[in-house]
Amino acid sequence: MATTSHTTLLKVTGLKVAYGGIQAVKGVDFEVKEGELVTLIGSNGAGKTTTMKAITGTQPLLDGDIEYLGKSIKGQGAWDLVKEGLAMVPEGRGVFTRMTITENLQMGAYIRNDKAEIAADMEKMFTLFPRLRERKDQLAGTMSGGEQQMLAMGRALMSRPRVLLLDEPSMGLSPIMVDKIFEVVRDVSAQGVTVLLVEQNASRALGIADRGYVMESGLVTMNGEAKALLDDPRVRAAYLGE
Repeated sequence: MATTSHTTLLKVTGLKVAYGGIQAVKGVDFEVKEGELVTLIGSNGAGKTTTMKAITGTQPLLDGDIEYLGKSIKGQGAWDLVKEGLAMVPEGRGVFTRMTITENLQMGAYIRNDKAEIAADMEKMFTLFPRLRERKDQLAGTMSGGEQQMLAMGRALMSRPRVLLLDEPSMGLSPIMVDKIFEVVRDVSAQGVTVLLVEQNASRALGIADRGYVMESGLVTMNGEAKALLDDPRVRAAYLGE
């Protein structure tokens, strides 16, 4: 795992979010320090994805604040946040289906104009995801779910994020592809990218994370070192079927 510093890059305080009168997030606090791999785990409907949408400015806040690099980003648009180093791989991947893999990766670098560095990063993505190199001229819409997930991660990394937000990257993938995705998340973290991972697969997420937060019904009910949570009987009973 990457070495962490004491600098808090992302801090969420008292976050409340409502959908059509239903409060999905009810006052959540958590933070992510530089170099950490932090995971938010919880069952479907716990409020994890809503929390991610609030951070990236795609879902308005009812209350609370979100700080990035020490200043509030409440109400800022996703476009501005990417420019500031906060990139998200959304649930469902969201690749540009009618563009090739290469074009999708180029779109990830749209905020940059350092052509030589972009070319070097493209090569890095093809090394990280050899399957993308094999299919670089293929339309993204013709790829499997796992390949699209790799592409979505590669595209986000092309923006050279300081913090990478991953929302349910293993959802709907085959066991072999799940192994690959978690391996890549661990590698990306080891290279110094700070990662916030939202994941239903609690055992896999806690297996690679530094710290974790457990969300239930819109609240954080537990938090701590990932290994301690993985060994906690309550977590094992609720999420690992033990």
